[in-house]
Amino acid sequence: MSDHSKRPDTTPLNPLTTSYEFLGPPGAFAITLGVPIFTYILYFSCNQESGGCPAPIHTLYPSFVQAVSDPAFWWSLWDSKAFAIYYSWYAFCLLTWAVLPGDWVRGTQLRNGKYQHVLHVSPRLGLSTGYILRFGVQSFTFFYDHWVGFTSAALSMSLFQGILWYALSFREGKLLALGGNSGNFIYDFYIGRELNPTVASLDIKSFNELRPGIILWLLIDISMACTQATQLGGRITDSMILPAVFTTIDIISDGFGFMLAVGDLLWVPFVYSLQARYLAFRPKELGYTWSAAILAVNFLGYYIFRTSNNEKNDFRNGRNPKSASAGLYLTYITTEQGSKLLTSGWWGMSRHPNYMGDLLMALAWSLPTGFDTPLTYFYVTYFAVLLIHRQRRDDEKCEKKYGKDWDRYQRLVPYRIIPYVY
Repeated sequence: MSDHSKRPDTTPLNPLTTSYEFLGPPGAFAITLGVPIFTYILYFSCNQESGGCPAPIHTLYPSFVQAVSDPAFWWSLWDSKAFAIYYSWYAFCLLTWAVLPGDWVRGTQLRNGKYQHVLHVSPRLGLSTGYILRFGVQSFTFFYDHWVGFTSAALSMSLFQGILWYALSFREGKLLALGGNSGNFIYDFYIGRELNPTVASLDIKSFNELRPGIILWLLIDISMACTQATQLGGRITDSMILPAVFTTIDIISDGFGFMLAVGDLLWVPFVYSLQARYLAFRPKELGYTWSAAILAVNFLGYYIFRTSNNEKNDFRNGRNPKSASAGLYLTYITTEQGSKLLTSGWWGMSRHPNYMGDLLMALAWSLPTGFDTPLTYFYVTYFAVLLIHRQRRDDEKCEKKYGKDWDRYQRLVPYRIIPYVY
């Protein structure tokens, strides 16, 4: 396929993308295929019938060969009931976005002078609660019972949206993502060519991340708890409670393409819920001590995440948050461009202390599964790789922006995420 199957828009507002991420088109192609395949693999290698989590290593390859050579396996990926429920769920999310009250919040200013706008409303989980109370916990196990079908339905929606918004990005007047205008179909389809696809006032990017993705993750965790309760005669273990209790971000600079579509609609709800799905068929009692310890890890991560972000936001808004009580002012350096880079407080400990909080919370979401299998720690492992990649990308942009000032800043704040470790 030609690297320039469609001529890129190269106006000053939409410059040509001249550098690649993810190893360029080959990497984008590999991830486009790999993410859906890996999502299925996680299920088939870790479920109640697989004989383990993961299944015995010597059985994996023969089972794989037998499955893909059997037409019945491919037909089993389709589930009419799951598709109907999933697409009805997506339509319900659209309906509630349109009719439920909420506050329109002005977001980041874009390159064309316009602003992102996001509608903030509280998640409406009352219907699911009422459904469970009316029909019993056994009625809300359908995510567990039809897991493969729901996975296929979410994948089909991801593909549809990836293709749709890539095609519509060639309409005149579109604001393109700086990283998704290379002219290479495979790469731009994956990264996302248009920055913020919208329909009327509906921002597709923020909607998909916050509504059908994250809320569905929570509903799946609730469904896994209902499955465990059904199997245990009406009770759930303390380890199952924790993932439900614990349960945003690529909104600003990334375009909306298959990467965010499959991430929001498939990866987040169906991969991040692995711990709850595991506990549905492998119940585990932690006891008060371990439950308290895991809660402490989660709350510590949340404290670091929130206080470090608040510290940065206060400083950006002209308030020095340490000055009011103890007379201790946060220190900083001023770059040649006039920007101020913090060198004390949380942001003096590392260049991304909020990522450290994220990682602690991710670890807490995996700890309730115990240590019988490494698969349930895939979430925190993946999250660490994701945040390190994001940190390196951020640092690269800052190095280009600030030049020698960034070198000076790195000498003052040498640690990237975790002090004295990385």
